[in-house]
Amino acid sequence: MSEDKRRGGGDEVEDGGPGLIYMPFVIMEELLDKLRLLEYEKEFSKKMNLKPVNRHYFAIQTNPGEQFYMFTSLAAWLLNKAGRPFDQPQEYDDPNATISSILDEVRKCGHPIDFPPSKLKPGWGEHCIYILDRLADEALKSIGFSWKRPQYPEEEMDEENIVEDDSELTLNEIEKSMALAHSDVEEADDDEPILDLEGMKRLNQNKTFESSKPEEILESTTDAADWKLEVERVMPQLRVTIRTDNKDWRVHLEQMHQHHDGIKTSLNESKVHLDKLQDEISRTLEKIASREKYINSQLEHLLVTFRQAQDVLAETKEKYRQASGGVTERSRLLAEITEELEKIKQEMDERGSSMTDGAPLVKIKQAIQALKKENTQMDIRVGVVEHILLQAKLKDKTLVNKQVHSTSAGNDGFII
Repeated sequence: MSEDKRRGGGDEVEDGGPGLIYMPFVIMEELLDKLRLLEYEKEFSKKMNLKPVNRHYFAIQTNPGEQFYMFTSLAAWLLNKAGRPFDQPQEYDDPNATISSILDEVRKCGHPIDFPPSKLKPGWGEHCIYILDRLADEALKSIGFSWKRPQYPEEEMDEENIVEDDSELTLNEIEKSMALAHSDVEEADDDEPILDLEGMKRLNQNKTFESSKPEEILESTTDAADWKLEVERVMPQLRVTIRTDNKDWRVHLEQMHQHHDGIKTSLNESKVHLDKLQDEISRTLEKIASREKYINSQLEHLLVTFRQAQDVLAETKEKYRQASGGVTERSRLLAEITEELEKIKQEMDERGSSMTDGAPLVKIKQAIQALKKENTQMDIRVGVVEHILLQAKLKDKTLVNKQVHSTSAGNDGFII
């Protein structure tokens, strides 16, 4: 499983299944085991005067401020343990600077960081567990710790202690011995005869085919005492031990009979107590019913009064609801009228202030004076322009007169 999936980040929760939500708890337990291997309780908790963390400390939110301080302190201790000098953070340090410093050290160790630093500010969660887990791995590497293969204890099989006795035979041994006797019946030269049932059947059949009637009556020549001794000697060897099979229906039937007998006995013993208990419960229920009837009869007038009071209360609530509805509507109208009144007051105040204020009048007078001054200047300029035009006209007239006189003088000389 990749590290991203172990941290349960992003959309991979849906791909990894619902169990991936609880992955931070598993990684937190692994982290706690690594911290115990690093002896953090002696070297960190006692020196820093802090309580040891539990197996769900960083997986569940309890106290963000305390958890953030524990996270930064533990990360700094792990960095120092891994051979990377890092100052122990204080409570009033800038959290952003502390987080960025820790992330820089983690990146230097070669571990990827694919989440923003703000994920570490709460001091708990999968990202904090991921950072501490990676730093714990680096610390274990620095002290030369290596994980070994687990050694599982060998499970001893419970073997049935069967007392082997030459006098007891099993069915398997009987079948094997009979098959061996059947195969080697013709080659056997043992001192003791072998019991071959199949061979005896075939022999008896052959004899019946050969002669259906015996020629003479067979009589035993064996002594009765010797026969009894031989029977006593062979009897232990003829004893057969049959192993019980749990799948055998006879065993289940026997167990059913035993359980049925046990249930019947227990039922007979408990039936008396149950009957007594039933009688007591019946008497108690009768007493409760009689007490209930008595209480109802005594409190009937109070119940009637209570029902009447409930009816009056319901009517009053209905009237109050109707009245409150009218009050709400009137309150809304009052708010609208008040708002309009405020606007009118504001306009009147503006107009009054503009009427009583002399600043606009002063500005008007100053504007009039400026206009008068400009008019005077314009009059002067107009007079100057008229004077210039008059001079130009006079000059034109004198020139015209001169031309006229000159032309008239020329004409007179020609006439002469």
